[in-house]
Amino acid sequence: MQINVGSADRTARVLAGLAILSLFFFLEGSARYWGLVGLLPLATGLLRFCPAYALFGISTCPTDRVP
Repeated sequence: MQINVGSADRTARVLAGLAILSLFFFLEGSARYWGLVGLLPLATGLLRFCPAYALFGISTCPTDRVP
């Protein structure tokens, strides 16, 4: 598993994941479980790996440069 999520992308994913996850605590009834969808961007942000990026060959990480 190679890291393919850069810093800005990681920050956006974690913040979006937390915002969506907060819906679990604010919504009522069965609609509240839609807030658990926030676990996906939160996990990909924390792990710095996105399976969809890997599938399409995308990476937002800066490339290693040789001096």
